[in-house]
Amino acid sequence: MLNIKSKWIATLGLGLALTGAAQAQSADNQALINALIKKGVLTEKEAKDITGEIAKAQASQNVEINADAYIQKVTVGGRWQVQYVGLGTSINGTGVNPVSTEHFLLRRIYLNFGVQFADGFSGAVSYDAAVSGFNQAILQWKQSDLFSIRAGLDKAPFGYEELISSGDLKAIERSTVTNYFDNGNNGRRLGASAYRTGIFAGGTYEGFYYALALTNPERNEYAGDSTNISVLVNGLGGVGSTGGATTNRFAYYGTVGYSGAFGEGPTKGKYKVGYETGFLPDQGGPGATIGGGQNISLSGAFVDVTVGAFTIAGEYESAKDDSGVAIHHNANIHGYWIQPSFKLTPQWEAVANYSAINSDGRGVTLSDVVRSAPSGGTMNKADELYLGFNYYIKGNDVKLQAGYIHGSSNDTVKGAPAKAETDGLRSQFQIQF
Repeated sequence: MLNIKSKWIATLGLGLALTGAAQAQSADNQALINALIKKGVLTEKEAKDITGEIAKAQASQNVEINADAYIQKVTVGGRWQVQYVGLGTSINGTGVNPVSTEHFLLRRIYLNFGVQFADGFSGAVSYDAAVSGFNQAILQWKQSDLFSIRAGLDKAPFGYEELISSGDLKAIERSTVTNYFDNGNNGRRLGASAYRTGIFAGGTYEGFYYALALTNPERNEYAGDSTNISVLVNGLGGVGSTGGATTNRFAYYGTVGYSGAFGEGPTKGKYKVGYETGFLPDQGGPGATIGGGQNISLSGAFVDVTVGAFTIAGEYESAKDDSGVAIHHNANIHGYWIQPSFKLTPQWEAVANYSAINSDGRGVTLSDVVRSAPSGGTMNKADELYLGFNYYIKGNDVKLQAGYIHGSSNDTVKGAPAKAETDGLRSQFQIQF
């Protein structure tokens, strides 16, 4: 009778044989399995279990193709996020408050496809079935680490938090300042960054990095084609939009920065710092009015430092919105977020995030900047505190997140004292592959 050691060697050999199944005959594989069972190396159940595990592993791998072929690799992936949100808003001095939010939702259902071609060319498409919108659709040529260029739909290089993958967010949702700057123009928010169709370039060299973009000025995302070329839907243009009088001038974006490492042992760490800027012609003005010769100018700076189990990141953003309050009355908007986090164990992490936005008279509601929150009326300022934890079941690929939210908005746009507050819980379960 075979000992345990020889049994594991045989099992390993079976696994290696089965991983080459794409190039072998199924009859030969079955013959190998039958022989191992007959010799008492494996039981029928063990052989069945091993075959199933190998099949699952093969299914999750990238499809590799001969290096001499033009298509060298095809990748398939996805990200699924399910949330529960329970948020209530109270408005000072009123007898009746807005209806609270108590809801489960499919936050994201991403389906991702990528192709690596020969000669440095590649392509990628990411589609969110939860909102019928695209997150990426690009063709890329990479000359080296120093230079690559992409054409299509991607995120503009402005807003450090906005550019963090949704699968890596520690506070479940992005901050008030990021939501105000980047989400679609609704007469208050700016719609100044995030998804754009255009040309993107970037690269790295010994810690230095840069990213540049020349794009449409409107945010593109949803699957419609905007055949009525002058119409935006919720401040967004369809990915097939051909533009119109209000969106026919290019927007410009750029980010530069440096990243590195320091220390040894328990104090070993890494850091990343950068400066970001952007310019959107004809996208400023009062309310949701665009195309009237009013511009939006953007600037910001960010830092992200990790030392051992502790990480702290933050960002400051500002915008000059020409006539953003009223004609000849500009809005100089600014805000920031700061996020400390600490890994209690390899699986458990504590997170806090505080953010604030000052609209300088343009206006902001809690529903503009705290996702799923009931509105507390139009105010001048808003902030949010998030206190939560992350449980990493399998890193970022399988994790559970939950936290407490307190948000507030203050002072009417005309300067009169006023206040609204949002409190509640948000949780999310994520699987990605």
